[in-house]
Amino acid sequence: MELCDHVIVTVLADLLDDAALRLVPIVDERREEPVRWVATSELHDPAPFLEGGEVLLTTGLDTAGWTQEWEGYVGRLAGAGVVAIGLAVGLTYSAAPVELADACRRHGVDLFEVPRDTRFVTISRTLAAQLQREEASAAVAALESQRTLTQAALREDEPQVLLGALAQVGAMAAIVGRDALPVLGPLGARPELFDASAVEGAVAKVRREGLRAAASLTTPGGTVLLHPLGVKGRPDRYLVVGFLGRVADAQRSTMTTAVALLSLAEERRRAGREAERRLRTRAVELLVAGDDRTAKVLLTTGTGSRVRLPRRATVLRVAGSPAGLEDAWGRHEAAPELAAIVATGDGEPELVVVLPAAADVAAVARGLADDGLRVGIGEPGTSVAASHETAGHGLRLTTADAPVVSWSEGIRQGVLSLLDPASAQAFARSYLAPLEGDRELVETLESYLRHHGSLLKAAEDLGVHRNTVRHRVARIEGLLDRSLLDPQVRADAWVALRAQQSPA
Repeated sequence: MELCDHVIVTVLADLLDDAALRLVPIVDERREEPVRWVATSELHDPAPFLEGGEVLLTTGLDTAGWTQEWEGYVGRLAGAGVVAIGLAVGLTYSAAPVELADACRRHGVDLFEVPRDTRFVTISRTLAAQLQREEASAAVAALESQRTLTQAALREDEPQVLLGALAQVGAMAAIVGRDALPVLGPLGARPELFDASAVEGAVAKVRREGLRAAASLTTPGGTVLLHPLGVKGRPDRYLVVGFLGRVADAQRSTMTTAVALLSLAEERRRAGREAERRLRTRAVELLVAGDDRTAKVLLTTGTGSRVRLPRRATVLRVAGSPAGLEDAWGRHEAAPELAAIVATGDGEPELVVVLPAAADVAAVARGLADDGLRVGIGEPGTSVAASHETAGHGLRLTTADAPVVSWSEGIRQGVLSLLDPASAQAFARSYLAPLEGDRELVETLESYLRHHGSLLKAAEDLGVHRNTVRHRVARIEGLLDRSLLDPQVRADAWVALRAQQSPA
């Protein structure tokens, strides 16, 4: 018998090494493999009646004279998952045929001889007794494992202690986040069972199905089970446990207990996380409203937040799908900067990220854009409220082709980039309405403004006499009822001309 995690596992060696049975190994390569049952058959093809993991006993009654036939016989049994063949000797055969032994070696099936005075039923009873002891041992081990896990769950520093106890039931245990990256672990004797790419694929599949889904992965080293953690809502974390070989029923039972205990721990973590989120959200709302003092008091006396408010900051305002914003917020929760999803004036959610002056703002913005989000970068080195306002202007300039726009880029694009296009064109239509239909006057106004009120340069530009420009400018002033010597009038007229030429 093999002692594995305090569970007795019946293997082929338990039969071969039993002196009372006097079995003689001929092909002896799989003696450490588990055995599920002993089957007896004289059929030429018993494979359809087997489930795998059996030892097949036969007298070879109808196989006398077989040579090449053994190859197909053993091949079919290997395909059915037979561990070993026990051939009675002293009846049809005095010894195992060489052709049978060669076929067993080729197909990876063990072969042993059963002496004439060893009854097949004796072998079956021996295995049955061993399996019964295995089942009893498994039940005891399951209770002990569940007791250990429950005690670990009561520790203040769980779930790491609980995860360590679970790693001793299998060979590896870890908790991963929604991105399939380890949050805790992998712990255990065989951490290499954690296959990052396989776990990532399993999380992606299971996550779509919610809390009721699970995954079982077969890897070169064994079996990996993955379960979502939590009691309600969309899972944020997943339990990953690796086992050497097949997973015993006792181990599955322990896994079920661990999932339940860790799910309760996950709900406690979520409750604390939600409280922290509410606190940070309120702090961000206060900061963008200009109430830095109250925000600082809230963060320092609330839940012991690690966030430190910078005196000067750069604010990112991020827009996108609710799921995308939620994922981005989750990634920023572990970072030292302050971040929260807040509602805008029109009710749409935005992720607001407050970065200190030393932060790599461009890198953070690129990371958010890579996740399919749009990012407005506020004026750097100002108060949170001021940077938040300018970040909003940047966000309004973002497009699918330009998902990241900073306030400084908006300034370089001019004041029109900060105006709503429909409002700007409505202003242009009303402002220039007195000149409508007179292209000559509109061209003169544009040239006059472009040349800073120089009649001579405007005349050269338009190819007319300077006095002609003077008369046209006087007519324009009369129609607009405004003097073009006024800087405000010149600015308004120029904005109107630019807006009129911009696409709707």
